[in-house]
Amino acid sequence: MKVLVTGTAGFIGSHVAQRLLARGDEVVGLDNLNDYYDVTLKRARLAKLTGLKGYTHVQADLADRDAMQALFATHRPKRVVHLAAQAGVRYAAENPHVYISSNVTGFLHIVEGCRHHDVEHLVFASTSSVYGANTLMPFSEHHSTEHPLTLYAASKKANEMMAHSYAHLYGIPNTGLRFFTVYGPWGRPDMALFLFTKSILAGEPIKVFNHGQHSRSFTYIDDIAEGVVRSLDAPAAPNPDWDSGHPDPATSSAPYRLFNIGSQARVPLLRYIEVLERCLNRKAEMQMLPLQPGDVPDTEADVSELFDAVGYTPQIEVEEGVERFVAWYRNYYPD
Repeated sequence: MKVLVTGTAGFIGSHVAQRLLARGDEVVGLDNLNDYYDVTLKRARLAKLTGLKGYTHVQADLADRDAMQALFATHRPKRVVHLAAQAGVRYAAENPHVYISSNVTGFLHIVEGCRHHDVEHLVFASTSSVYGANTLMPFSEHHSTEHPLTLYAASKKANEMMAHSYAHLYGIPNTGLRFFTVYGPWGRPDMALFLFTKSILAGEPIKVFNHGQHSRSFTYIDDIAEGVVRSLDAPAAPNPDWDSGHPDPATSSAPYRLFNIGSQARVPLLRYIEVLERCLNRKAEMQMLPLQPGDVPDTEADVSELFDAVGYTPQIEVEEGVERFVAWYRNYYPD
């Protein structure tokens, strides 16, 4: 089938597109190649796609209404995987208008395209950050997400609500996936593993926030890509047991659902760093710092709903995942 994947120059989008192409789907990729981080890395990811049979690339901005209308009208995808967004949780505090333009206005253009071109299923990226001030572990889709702590999280919460309204009003099946701390080869340079590796190899101290007392559901990129594709293949359907008197936030009487997608193993940050030290065969000098504004001490994913729906089971533990990342990093940055 023909699938529109947004953010194909990005970390998750490039991996999802490769997986779809490998099984014979036709992929229309969208990316604006902005300079939030190294555009050379983004172009290198794209280069892995552009030579593959069935891939067509469109360079345009989500916030450009005319460009998005033309994209849907020209290519008429049957299904959509929407992964593009303005990245960087803390960047939002300094550039709020950029976030709303990309993450909210851009999302509107996606759901409008789906509405007017009979898209069979929209799968879109949300985030574990929507759990915000909630500290009940593990995080479940059935928990409240009414207290986001960052504008980034608020923009993703807005996407979830917008998606539900379009499912209710127009019957567009859509699935939101709440990603938990994705890492691996071809990752983002602003993420912890990338920053830690670069600093350790340069003999520089690494910044360890919350004095190292974080824990995360670190999730390897291949497990994420597998879960995204499985979700795409299972269009959302109304929940016949949904009760408006006791509304479940994860499902609906409309064709709408939300899933956590991540590893169920909560790993302490200091253990993560220890694994990285072993893979690099170097010790890290740690600069211990307080908790950053808007950050949460811990995340832990309950992915039982995604397992029940599509058989999602993460396979890669951090020891193997970090080792694979280091091998890629040393090859991509040989100096």
